[in-house]
Amino acid sequence: MADEEQTLETHEEEEETMDVEQSTTDVEKSADVKQEDSSTSDSDKSTEQEKSETVKEKLKTGFVDLEQMKEKFSKLLLGEDMSGGGKGVSSALALSNAITNLAASVFGEQRKLEPMPEDRKMRWRKEVRWLLSVTDHIVEFVPYQHTARDGSNMEIMVTKQRKDLLMNIPALQKLDKMLTDCLDNFKDQKEFWYVSKDANESEKGVQRSDKWWLPTVKVPPGGLSEESRKWMQKQKDCANQVLKASMAINAEVLAEMEIPENYIDDLPKNGRDSLGDAIYKSITVEFFDPGQFLATIDLSSEHKILDLKNKMEASIVIWKRKMHQKESRSWGSSMKMEKRELFEERAETVLLLLKQRFPGLPQSSLDICKIESNKDVGHAVLESYSRVLESLANTVMNRIEDVLYADELAQNEANKSPTSDHTPGQTPRHTPTGTPTSTTISDFMGLLNEEPTNAKVATKPIHSSKRSMSYYTPLGLSFQIVT
Repeated sequence: MADEEQTLETHEEEEETMDVEQSTTDVEKSADVKQEDSSTSDSDKSTEQEKSETVKEKLKTGFVDLEQMKEKFSKLLLGEDMSGGGKGVSSALALSNAITNLAASVFGEQRKLEPMPEDRKMRWRKEVRWLLSVTDHIVEFVPYQHTARDGSNMEIMVTKQRKDLLMNIPALQKLDKMLTDCLDNFKDQKEFWYVSKDANESEKGVQRSDKWWLPTVKVPPGGLSEESRKWMQKQKDCANQVLKASMAINAEVLAEMEIPENYIDDLPKNGRDSLGDAIYKSITVEFFDPGQFLATIDLSSEHKILDLKNKMEASIVIWKRKMHQKESRSWGSSMKMEKRELFEERAETVLLLLKQRFPGLPQSSLDICKIESNKDVGHAVLESYSRVLESLANTVMNRIEDVLYADELAQNEANKSPTSDHTPGQTPRHTPTGTPTSTTISDFMGLLNEEPTNAKVATKPIHSSKRSMSYYTPLGLSFQIVT
């Protein structure tokens, strides 16, 4: 009996112990659950706080963008006359100036081959999108087949973005992206670097032009690797493609703009007075060679090149106007018109050669006059946008050529030997066996600035038929290359 009572007491103690342990486990689980809930709650609060801060930041950024947009479009509406007195420029010129000034402030001179800073890139894309948005509302009426509810068809007129804008704005935006992507490609390059212009002479690199304010370029001894050289050529081809396309669009838009009356009033009476006796005689010879003509002209400075360009454009306008004037249809008058047409074609050929050889030239007097007098907003946007892309593409090409020039000098230095018998000052392009040692800068020239060697130029006969000249067509417009 005593044993049974002792056994019962033992069971009761074990049950009490198990109950205590169970209650302790339940309390611990409850505490863990509360702790997890607390940590989850803190995490949720942190996430909500981050989301709130992100929303606030976006609202702040959107508010700043809205204020900038209001300021920019207010200036456009006021025609840059902040007094509000109505003495501002036209909407077309104000928009053209806005795009030009934006590009100048964002791109600057692009002294190095490096990616654009992200903030500047974002600003360019954002603000140029604002300015281009105007073209979305420049429309024209086009016929459209409308089907009525009863199944009958009728032709109605609907609005559509103007054809020139519909074609060229997307093309320019694509060129814009190609150019910024080209700069982004130089992010991880390691084979050339820049040295400040203020560095010691022993540390300075190479400068191809007389632009002393630009940093100098340095490459490893022996020049770039073959792979890097090919990659640089690919980047140059990309920039050259953007340059040619933007030049073509810009020239086409300028050709569509009307010649202002104030420019016509200031023209000389005839082409001889515009060109001068020496140039006029060279243009009007029986057999005309545009390459040889340019070789005889002093093109040593930008001012002289621009002066020749202005003279050529003025003479073209004079001859075109005289050809369109109502003259008697006598034999002598017909001969004069044919001569003027031939001379005008020759002047246009020379003008095209100048634009292709010197793509970074400032605007001519005729271009400036057209832009200032232009009232077409669509033309103003296309002209200014293509012009700033042309300028940037030309700058990028110049910076690439600076690197290739430094590479060429480094290769020449590495290939020098005491027994070398090449003429001092010349580039040793071949080994004694006649094999090319390296690719030099002349092999990379992508612009159309090379004249065919041992070529003769046959001019068109004086009775050639009349036709207009387009900047999209190849170089041989008014002459043929005969080997």
